[in-house]
Amino acid sequence: MFVSLEDATEVGITALRGMGFSAAEADVTVRHLLDCELRGLSFSGLARILSISERLAVKPLGEDGIRITRQTPVSAQLDGGDRLGYVVAEQAVELVMAKATEVGVAVVGANNTWYTGMLSYYAEMITARGLVAMIASNATPWVAPYGGTEGRFGTNPFCFGFPAEPNPVIWDIGISEIIHAQAVLARRQGEALPPGVAFDREGTPTTDPAAALSGAFAAWGGHKGSGLGISVQLLGMLAGSPVFPGPLEDFGFFVVAMKPDLLTPAEDFAKKISQFSEAVRKTRRAAADVPVRMPFERSAARRAERLASGGFDIAPSIYSAVRELSGRGSAGG
Repeated sequence: MFVSLEDATEVGITALRGMGFSAAEADVTVRHLLDCELRGLSFSGLARILSISERLAVKPLGEDGIRITRQTPVSAQLDGGDRLGYVVAEQAVELVMAKATEVGVAVVGANNTWYTGMLSYYAEMITARGLVAMIASNATPWVAPYGGTEGRFGTNPFCFGFPAEPNPVIWDIGISEIIHAQAVLARRQGEALPPGVAFDREGTPTTDPAAALSGAFAAWGGHKGSGLGISVQLLGMLAGSPVFPGPLEDFGFFVVAMKPDLLTPAEDFAKKISQFSEAVRKTRRAAADVPVRMPFERSAARRAERLASGGFDIAPSIYSAVRELSGRGSAGG
């Protein structure tokens, strides 16, 4: 079903406010979730509100706020106070951008948070300030290292961002064959997972999302992706997470931002990015119907199309469930 941005925003904010989030927290979160919807990542979109509600039923929101535990001119560490990751991560990004703009380069870590979301969302914020970004976020150990069948690191991604016109170059990659949100959405909709992406609790390959959520996901890219996933988990520890974050808690968020002109003239760097991007797009195709793109271009184009249409398509069952949480009844009511 098609949903307008206006309706989706109202329903999402109302649902989150009903769970105890402040107006500001709800606004930050819904903006992030709708950007996922606009870019075609429905598993990380409004359906996440249902997962947030389920998490709060197990562990309600506390009274602690976000606080800075240590700080220098080029760094800071935030204790997220078990607040929602969209809010904690955005505050960390605002802080790293301010410091990097002032001194040239900065690093910020945040811990004691959960659901930090789509890292490219933050990279886009950083690159819009003319800064280069490197971001990582660890999570509950849902992913098995290559050769194993038990979870040891999270599905959360690793991301680079480079300022460029008309769009930044952003590479945001998950570190498992499917991410946790995809399995959750498949379970909600009664759909099977693709073969070869998950194991059940006993270590047997499975396509049942419920069994996969009780077991582990396969690492993306074999031993190479497994190594990247391990690195992301360690960067989360550097940000303050425990070795193994608990179920939807104690995630670590790590972000570095820097001015390009620390190393090279910024204008020259921008020209080189444009030159390289054009060369990539003009690469001889292996198949005529498969274009060669720079990272981020496809999702940015999809977002532009959906913004022009004023909304996006969403599964009726998901939207009805979110509306129920908002107190507005089913999608047809």
